[in-house]
Amino acid sequence: MEAALSSQTESLDLKTWVGKREEAVDLVTAGPIAALAALLDHETAPWPSGVLPPLAHWFYCLNRTRQTALDTDGHERRGGFLPPTALPRRMWAGGSLSFHHPVRLGSVFRRSSVITEVSEKQGRSGPLLFVTIDHRLEDSKGLAIRERQDLVYRGPARKDDNTISLHTPPSRDFDWERTIAPDPVLLFRYSALTFNAHRIHYDRDYCLNHEGYPGLVVHGPLIATLLADLYLRHNPGVELSEFSYRAQSPLFDTAPFQLRGRATAEGAELWALAPDGQVAMTAQVKAG
Repeated sequence: MEAALSSQTESLDLKTWVGKREEAVDLVTAGPIAALAALLDHETAPWPSGVLPPLAHWFYCLNRTRQTALDTDGHERRGGFLPPTALPRRMWAGGSLSFHHPVRLGSVFRRSSVITEVSEKQGRSGPLLFVTIDHRLEDSKGLAIRERQDLVYRGPARKDDNTISLHTPPSRDFDWERTIAPDPVLLFRYSALTFNAHRIHYDRDYCLNHEGYPGLVVHGPLIATLLADLYLRHNPGVELSEFSYRAQSPLFDTAPFQLRGRATAEGAELWALAPDGQVAMTAQVKAG
């Protein structure tokens, strides 16, 4: 099966998708920001009022795909903006962002996205396809946020292949810690905020019987948002200039996980730990 999928992927010449573009326009309203504060369990949000908090741009300029244009996994059918790979499982592998100026609520937001790289690799569990997307988000002042987003597509589930790679914690020492219980309600609320219909986040039967996961999958962007929030909880009001993150393995709703971080000269080093102590995601913050 994996060999057949790899052959189909190669025959499509997916590198021709490099240069594909997509644009969207939206109004930056206050509702999603209030919803984010509730989701993160803040009585008083630790970011300045009237502006987008870090990573909240993911709630705007969304693709509102027609119901009949969705694939069986809940995603938009591939072959439009994203390449039509035959590999069925998709995950956010990581990304990096630079923040150029605060985005005020009430601003008109414009997103321009372009696929900059498509590469095929052979992983321990079979063929992989990596897709890199460059996003530019602009308001009336010009470029506000520049983002590189990395996606990875993988073959059908195999036993014990849910881990992309294992890493030990970057440090035993940490300044901050928070425990997250990723129940279905938390995952549902984040899916609703991002208009994300990917079934791995809410359909347990699909997760177990189609994608081979042990439970509902915690969104990669949600983990990144929780890590940024851990920093802001202990540094309220600080503006971020850069944020980068890298997923190492998925997290599930089957058990609580830990967020940890420590201050650095430039900002912070952050990581999310799976219940077995392995690092699920790392992140770095530059402040100011």
